[in-house]
Amino acid sequence: MVKVAPSILSGNFLNLEPDIRMVNDNADLIHIDVMDGSRLVPNISFGFPVMEAIAKVVTVPMDVHLMIVNPDKYIERFAKCGASLISFHLEATDQAGKNPSDIIALIKSCGAKAGLAINPDVPVERLFPYIEEVDFFLVMSVFAGFGGQKFIEESIDRVKTLRAEMERRGAVKDIEVDGGVSAGNARTLAAAGATMLVAGSSVFKAENPAEAIDELR
Repeated sequence: MVKVAPSILSGNFLNLEPDIRMVNDNADLIHIDVMDGSRLVPNISFGFPVMEAIAKVVTVPMDVHLMIVNPDKYIERFAKCGASLISFHLEATDQAGKNPSDIIALIKSCGAKAGLAINPDVPVERLFPYIEEVDFFLVMSVFAGFGGQKFIEESIDRVKTLRAEMERRGAVKDIEVDGGVSAGNARTLAAAGATMLVAGSSVFKAENPAEAIDELR
């Protein structure tokens, strides 16, 4: 069964606590998108004060998705805030001229699981060199930056390709999918090889968010 990680980016910013408690009661993780408004992503979201506030209430693992150009500068602090999983973008290391392997090692040294993410326009094959190093991959099925976007259907084949390469190498790693995930595509994604599904609007905008989470499994 896939794990569901509701994205708090789609929660009620005027009062996040009820949304967090709903996630505690019904989901497997809580997904926290951190954006810096850089060339990587045209939006700004959460910082450390929000993370620290969430940590006081949340009881499921915090899955922190760093959409920032210099993730290595902040990984230790996010880990101290309680992040159990930390992912960063391969494109960020391209822009900053850094080695993804070094950042993966840094995340692990802080006691968190390390994930490597890519946007839809990055060939999924670029993830292959890191299969043995990471704990999970994050395949974006929309372009990072905003919630409520339409799912990019080609993402299904990208997940299949990545899972097939893992199986060829005998590697058992999680594949997380983020963007436009709904009950209409969740089972197809799971069949393709996804093991973690991030859902924002389809959960928090639903009439019954708890039922919406169940429908993703």
